[in-house]
Amino acid sequence: MATYCKEPSRTFSEYLLIPGYTSKECIPANVSLRTPLVKYRKGEEECPIMLNIPLSSAIMQSVSNDTLAIALAKEGGISFIYGSQSIEDEAAMVARVKSYKAGFVVSDSNLKADSTLKDVLELIEKTGHSTMAVTEDGKPNGKLIGVVTGRDYRVSRMSEGTKVADFMTPLDKLIVAGESTTLKEANDIIWDHKLNSLPIVDKNGNLLYFVFRKDYAQHKENPQELLDANKSYIVGAGINTLDYEKRVPALVEAGADVLCIDSSEGYTCWQEQTLKFIREKYGDSVKVGAGNVVDREGFMFLAKAGADFVKVGIGGGSICITRETKGIGRGQATALIEVAAARDEYFKETGIYVPVCSDGGIVHDYHMTLALAMGADFLMLGRYFARFDESPTPLTMVNGVYVKEYWGEGSNRARNWQRYDLGGKAKLSFEEGVDSYVTYAGPLGDNVAKSLYKVKSTMCNCGVINIPDLQQNAKLTVVSATSIVEGGYHDVMLKSTATPGR
Repeated sequence: MATYCKEPSRTFSEYLLIPGYTSKECIPANVSLRTPLVKYRKGEEECPIMLNIPLSSAIMQSVSNDTLAIALAKEGGISFIYGSQSIEDEAAMVARVKSYKAGFVVSDSNLKADSTLKDVLELIEKTGHSTMAVTEDGKPNGKLIGVVTGRDYRVSRMSEGTKVADFMTPLDKLIVAGESTTLKEANDIIWDHKLNSLPIVDKNGNLLYFVFRKDYAQHKENPQELLDANKSYIVGAGINTLDYEKRVPALVEAGADVLCIDSSEGYTCWQEQTLKFIREKYGDSVKVGAGNVVDREGFMFLAKAGADFVKVGIGGGSICITRETKGIGRGQATALIEVAAARDEYFKETGIYVPVCSDGGIVHDYHMTLALAMGADFLMLGRYFARFDESPTPLTMVNGVYVKEYWGEGSNRARNWQRYDLGGKAKLSFEEGVDSYVTYAGPLGDNVAKSLYKVKSTMCNCGVINIPDLQQNAKLTVVSATSIVEGGYHDVMLKSTATPGR
């Protein structure tokens, strides 16, 4: 006879937090959202990678590219670059994130002397960057012969056919620095000479990097940014259970700080084999998460197999139709509560703390706080990040509303069949995700700050100022359908919908 769970599986919207005592110390400014990303021996050693905010972006084509990874790292979180692309392309994205910070930026806007003003304008539209290197071969590391910025041309006074050589700032009028220049020295040169950018060249005059004044300012504006020991942004990358023997070495070589097996269901022999390969080849030096699971058995399986963190959630994503098509999954809140308890059980048995990531089911900002209170160490979000400027998809207008495209990895558009592999052929037999739009929300930084201020404020209402205390002291209650209705505005007429003059 099948095993039946006695309790229904519940979602975040079926719970509320009960306030605790709020002391004078419980103000948002005092709240720390630092949280572990990977496993460690709690009480005996420090976690190798700590997040400054408990947010990660989903391993999805429409969410996590290098642009979003940089933006999220600036805020203190981490992106996992999507793995449903070629090994070379994914490794290149990782490398771009790692090279972006440390202040030394590889130029992505490059011209040749015989390029035209039209080429300049097209390049600006493509990259959004107004500082362009002019090299002999038009490549990022070619011999530097000049630089073009917005101060070098006037569209209204020049023909689009004007050659770059006629209006660029030539090398002999540029201030450049050698390859041994440190970031501090480069910033000193920028400030002393009132520059917006400083080219770094090798002994042969080949361009290596730019150092920008704005990066110095951004660092001051982003004290939470997530950096490694070399002051580069921390970034993750997705892998699958098929080509891991080739993909993992390439991503490690590119500088990925942590990997994650991207799969709709993680309680499998294939994830065990993938983890075994990584441990035998790299030991514990390569950090890798696994999942997804929805119960104690799934967590224990992956923890014992060597996972550095475990992702929780099947079918809870806004574009996921796994539950509809396969009848498999579990309410996100119930799954998270059980897996978090298994994590604590595993810690008591082994002394090793394996962080839990709640993946999916976050619809409202308050769901973030609920997920953390239920035991999640950090959250993985797709729809939330797909709405922002920095996500990979274009901004478009549909029915008078600005939107961005958002599609599931199990949709025909993504065709990420590796994510759903069960040892079969290289194809997607049926869809487990949809192709959709999400309402555009603006820049990532502003939205994350607003969402996390709500989280901090709620934590203060609960009488805590850090995530461990929230998990230990939170009180939660199940709410009825009527209570959910009561929680929104009711029995009033909103002013925005009222008839004028009445």
